[in-house]
Amino acid sequence: MRDPVLTVVPNEKNMLEVHYVLEGSKGTPYEGGVYHGKLIFPKEYPLKPPGVIMNTPSGRFTPGRRLCLSMSDFHPESWNPMWSVSTILTGLYSFMLDTAPTLGSVDTSFAKKRQLAEASLQYNVTRDPVFCKLFPEYLERYQEEKKKRQAAAAAADISVGISSEQPAQQVNVRPDLPQGVFATIAGVVAILSIVVAVRFL
Repeated sequence: MRDPVLTVVPNEKNMLEVHYVLEGSKGTPYEGGVYHGKLIFPKEYPLKPPGVIMNTPSGRFTPGRRLCLSMSDFHPESWNPMWSVSTILTGLYSFMLDTAPTLGSVDTSFAKKRQLAEASLQYNVTRDPVFCKLFPEYLERYQEEKKKRQAAAAAADISVGISSEQPAQQVNVRPDLPQGVFATIAGVVAILSIVVAVRFL
């Protein structure tokens, strides 16, 4: 069912339909990507090959379209009945890393593939209920990553708020009072001072 690169789960309602998840390897444009698709097996399997579909946008294959591969139903003449599901998906991933064109492939830049890889898990969780049902561990992973992003954003907002706080305002003399009032008060204080000083001479 599992290896370091892929996860496979059959459709309980149709055992001829097997869903898979491929995780992009380090050092590739697909690093960190989570790519969901399905294999549709004929009743004659393993004598005949399956249809191969990838649902998650990857920048390499058209989502939701049957792919023309040497191990898919486009080329029954090259099919080997000894090939397992793991062999098929390993071949799919090898072709994904290649740049050779085929029916169902697309040509995009490295940057576009990286962008889609980073958005792949969210795409699967928010747009594909079958993915969430068959691969609940990825749903949990998405929720955990979302919590971490929200916590980091909240911490950043608090930090920005503290640094942008204004210093305590100083008490200013009311500017609406006329300047003559202050001059009069100063004069009265000066006269009183002189009177007190003369009295004690």
